[in-house]
Amino acid sequence: MFLSVFEVFKVGVGPSSSHTMGPMVAAGRFLETLRTSAFKPHGLRASLHGSLAFTGVGHATDRAVILGLAGFEPDTYDMARAEAALKEIRQEKRVTPDGLGPLSFDPEADLRFDYDTPLPGHANGLRLYATDGEGDVIRHETYYSIGGGFVLTEAELAEGGSKDDGPSVPYPFRSAAEMLEMARTDGKSVAEMKRANELTRMSSAELDTGLQRIWEVMNECMERGLSTEGELPGGLNVRRRAAAIRAGLEAERGTNLTAPHVVNDWISAYAMAVNEENAAGGQVVTAPTNGAAGVVPATIRYWMDHVPSARSSRIGEFLLTASAIGALIKHNASISGAECGCQAEVGSASAMAAGGMAAVLDGTPEQVENAAEIALEHHLGMTCDPVRGLVQVPCIERNGLGAIKAVSAASLALRGDGKHFVPLDAAIETMRQTGEDMSKKYKETALGGLAVNVPNC
Repeated sequence: MFLSVFEVFKVGVGPSSSHTMGPMVAAGRFLETLRTSAFKPHGLRASLHGSLAFTGVGHATDRAVILGLAGFEPDTYDMARAEAALKEIRQEKRVTPDGLGPLSFDPEADLRFDYDTPLPGHANGLRLYATDGEGDVIRHETYYSIGGGFVLTEAELAEGGSKDDGPSVPYPFRSAAEMLEMARTDGKSVAEMKRANELTRMSSAELDTGLQRIWEVMNECMERGLSTEGELPGGLNVRRRAAAIRAGLEAERGTNLTAPHVVNDWISAYAMAVNEENAAGGQVVTAPTNGAAGVVPATIRYWMDHVPSARSSRIGEFLLTASAIGALIKHNASISGAECGCQAEVGSASAMAAGGMAAVLDGTPEQVENAAEIALEHHLGMTCDPVRGLVQVPCIERNGLGAIKAVSAASLALRGDGKHFVPLDAAIETMRQTGEDMSKKYKETALGGLAVNVPNC
């Protein structure tokens, strides 16, 4: 199994990796099929199904599909240019993607929210259609946004997912048990094994440059959130809080008001800053999803700003370790809230952050695995119940608590020798089973939990 660190951590756009990034990516893929088609399309249509329909407006799925069909991509997304394009598309009722010319597309008529017809492959399904001059469909494709910005066609999903056609990797671990056995056999850390796998696809310089960019985007996102005030869009009138929390904490420095537990407020502020930016539709890094994007960067920032032994040269080690944990969870369970609830998003992110934290605090591979297990175990059963379908309540605070749990899990693991009762593999499998048993009301549909018990208008 090989899942690159740059697939786990992807630069994208808020507020949701599965509901915003994924549909935008799917639209881009559909455009590519049309560019190579023998039929020249005249127009486009789209339909959203399952969770994409129920929480699509709150997660900007409609905007993502429109912009994706116009040629926008998450990695290069520019908010000002996107807003101008949306206004023009709604006025002109057409999109003009490169290589295809003007195509008829009226967002009001050609983008349909289908609440009654869930697609069989996954809760996040969408169908895209190309039509001729008479309005008849000449090509169509079904896509599934499976979490973290990953997208599969109906055929790819039936085949078990996208195939890895790259070279074999030296450490092809598919479980935490295999990962630990390989680490013991070769005397390598999790990050060293992950790095060796990555170097079968790219040069050392490319890997280091890519890791540096991932952290830069994470940190810039955090800084924007820590310095921006006001209300978040969407109608809930949720106030941004990260900037005020940081200002208060800085004012207390060096006074007798500061207590040891206040470091938790710093961790929360870091995470909330990222997720407030995500909720505002800004540029973020999936880690492993947008809804959980604050946990890993907040844990790194805590380590960098509050742990004396921290060195920026080891951030790559943190990210590589975290991505190895995330890949195991994605391969053996899910990182999608629509599949397994928030345990698959914030729970996975907390496990990744805990593993990364343990690694840069010089933990053994066994302690890294233990840290990840502790963090994931104590998110089991967490539902995904966003109020009004927005990635705001309870999502933003949840990232803060996920980061605090990650730091605590790493610290607890480092107090032991790596031997523990519940293996990470068992926690991952339990999360998968719990997700299967969980009612769809609690899986990113905004049909249960806080979404129906909190006044949202």
